[in-house]
Amino acid sequence: MPNDPRFHDARELPAAHDGLTRFLGGTPLAVAFRLILLSILVGVVLAAIGFDPYNILRSIQLLFRRLWDLGFDAVNWLWRYFLLGAVIVVPIWFLTRLFGTPGRR
Repeated sequence: MPNDPRFHDARELPAAHDGLTRFLGGTPLAVAFRLILLSILVGVVLAAIGFDPYNILRSIQLLFRRLWDLGFDAVNWLWRYFLLGAVIVVPIWFLTRLFGTPGRR
């Protein structure tokens, strides 16, 4: 079957940019198209979390500062809801333990 035209070995196919194609992982035009689409997608995601392409270092610093503040705001928010619920739950729990049926213990 080595002379059968239906079966070609990839090494026998002529390629104008064989080394470049191998290095890029595809034809230059296809790789450029994929990189452009991926860059737009990543740009949208980074813009959504507040990155600015013209001042990337400042954007990274601002992102970490916002995450830091958000973390402590979340703890504060959680603590306030815990205290609000505990004002109701703990006395009810205590009363049910105090006046509950003695046979269930």
